Amino acid sequence: MALIIFGAIVLLGALAVIVVSLRRNANERGEGDDPLQARLAEFIQRGDVTSLEEIELSQPFTERVIIPVLNRIGEFSARFTPQTAIQTTARNMELAGNPWRIDPSTFLAIRFILAVVLGGLAVTAFVGSTAWSTNDKFMFIGGAAVGGFYVPQIMLSSRVTRRQKEIRKAMPDALDLLTICVEAGLGFDAAMSKVAEKWETELSLAFARVIREIQLGKVRREALKDMSERLGIAEMTSFVAAIIQSEQLGVSLAKVLRIQSDQMRVKRRQRAEEESRKAPIKMIIPMALLIFPSILIIILTPAALQIMASGV
Repeated sequence: MALIIFGAIVLLGALAVIVVSLRRNANERGEGDDPLQARLAEFIQRGDVTSLEEIELSQPFTERVIIPVLNRIGEFSARFTPQTAIQTTARNMELAGNPWRIDPSTFLAIRFILAVVLGGLAVTAFVGSTAWSTNDKFMFIGGAAVGGFYVPQIMLSSRVTRRQKEIRKAMPDALDLLTICVEAGLGFDAAMSKVAEKWETELSLAFARVIREIQLGKVRREALKDMSERLGIAEMTSFVAAIIQSEQLGVSLAKVLRIQSDQMRVKRRQRAEEESRKAPIKMIIPMALLIFPSILIIILTPAALQIMASGV
């Protein structure tokens, strides 16, 4: 009975973690204000006279309870986590665009929580079961715990790959628009603003962040270098280096952008050709597991029925 209660508790913990992650992932990209302060400003604007406690209680349960608990767990786990692991996680989350809007210590805490949750569910599932040996039970429980620990990391790595692929795909079109805007007489900053206004992609969001940093006083070359480091794409690093070099040497920016745009388009075509050449190899597994057995069943079933009918 106690193990069943423990399984229910860890299941509720897993659901809470998933709800918080989905809630933070559903937030808008530019949203970073304190929700309590935002709600207070809303009450002040409407003229409602109320206390700070009532405003805080009007927040959702996840904002009041679950998120602070996860933050405390993250702070506690950060004390026992190696600094290199935290730095690596922070770098991966930066490359992924931090889709869940959490800090690295909280992300590591979620990994440990999921490991405990899935391990606890496995323990609950095997309670009183005699169909499995003790070694098999330990193997499945350990596998569930290890899987719960590595599933968030796999999701994060998948997010990094998907984001970088999206940026590579959008770069030629964005550079074409940059080239057109610069050749029309706009400055480079204004051209990046046009790209950020036209599309809602990861690249346009990166350009919008560069514009905000420049408006706050950061030097443009430093803002561009920081953007290339945040994205972690070789093509973007080459593009930023060409822009900075053109500024330092006084080369025509429109000509540099035109050359970079042509190179990005050639690279995108080469990547498409590479993926097309990989397609036959990737099709072998579904053909061997799904298509070939179906064909064999269709072809051999009549022969098998005839053999059975003949009594051989």
